[in-house]
Amino acid sequence: MNFEEHAAKANVLVPAGIPVPRSKLCRSAEEAGAAFAALGPCVVKAQVPTGKRGKAGGIRKAESVAEAAAAARAILGMTIDGHPVESVLVEERAAIAREFYASVVTDFAERRPVVLFSSEGGMDIEEVAARRPDAIRRRPVEIDGEFGDGDARAMLAGFGLGGAEAPVAAVLRKLFAIYRDRDAELVEINPLALLTDGRVVALDCKFVLDDAAVFRRAELAACGARENLTPVERRGAEVGLKFIQLDGDVGVLANGAGLTMTTMDVIQHLGGKPANFLEIGGEAYTKSEAALDLVLSRAGVKSLVINFCGAFARTDVMTDGVVRAWEKLKPKVPVFFSIHGTGEEEAVKLVRERLGIEPYDFMEDAVRAAVEAAR
Repeated sequence: MNFEEHAAKANVLVPAGIPVPRSKLCRSAEEAGAAFAALGPCVVKAQVPTGKRGKAGGIRKAESVAEAAAAARAILGMTIDGHPVESVLVEERAAIAREFYASVVTDFAERRPVVLFSSEGGMDIEEVAARRPDAIRRRPVEIDGEFGDGDARAMLAGFGLGGAEAPVAAVLRKLFAIYRDRDAELVEINPLALLTDGRVVALDCKFVLDDAAVFRRAELAACGARENLTPVERRGAEVGLKFIQLDGDVGVLANGAGLTMTTMDVIQHLGGKPANFLEIGGEAYTKSEAALDLVLSRAGVKSLVINFCGAFARTDVMTDGVVRAWEKLKPKVPVFFSIHGTGEEEAVKLVRERLGIEPYDFMEDAVRAAVEAAR
């Protein structure tokens, strides 16, 4: 779950004791003008859960009430990376001496968090890594480990932060505490600014909450950004199915997220393009009709591969749900089955007798047939 800047600052940074500039969230040009009257010279920033707002024209400076209102008027209603701008953050202008980058992120390859710091903030960290890799420090931390003042200062050694080592180290410690205590996948400040008066302030914040932890972070999750769903994805969410729409033409229906992603990988490996992600493992098999309708609701879907593999889950029970849905919806696209595991014989018999279709012995053959049919 992604958070917009204002929500990340107010609900994550401020409670942790990380300083942020004064600001007001505004939903109209008039409100932005009134905010300028209270804050003075400011920056008007689009509030969307994505990056590169400045490059899209979603961040503008204002030197007067009229300029703040005009900036808000221009930004509100924009669409940035697929997200409509419905509010702006009017934030007091900071007198910046230097800009840094600081974050804690989940390194899925290493299966542990990594603390990152760069002496060059205010730009994409990927650009810094490509141009000046020596300007970035990374420190992996064991998932049950600690990140203390000594660890933070060791990361900053040699950067020459102009006397800001202590407050920057404190920010790094607090970021790690946020990551650990708030079930984050990412908490990032870019830029972390050293001001001309010596203060260290977070001028931006990106926070991503682990979706698996939403149930125990209900209060925090309530402040997260709404998902930018397509109409079909929204229909899936309404019936409790995680459907992700893609731009391919081979529909996918499988049990379990891992098997679904494997099926998608094989489709691509064989030269096809998956049209969706949707799995009906667990009790989701009871929603077979809704699932099948979602997969086939896009005109661009030219074939469908159904891949079931059961150990504890019975493939005959899942297949019965899909067969019933198929008989009711009567879709016209060609479908290709691969069924293995518990209840396999019964499942294959169901497909053969009720639909007149012969399942494939190997998943790869079913996927290959679906890819060729889509062509």
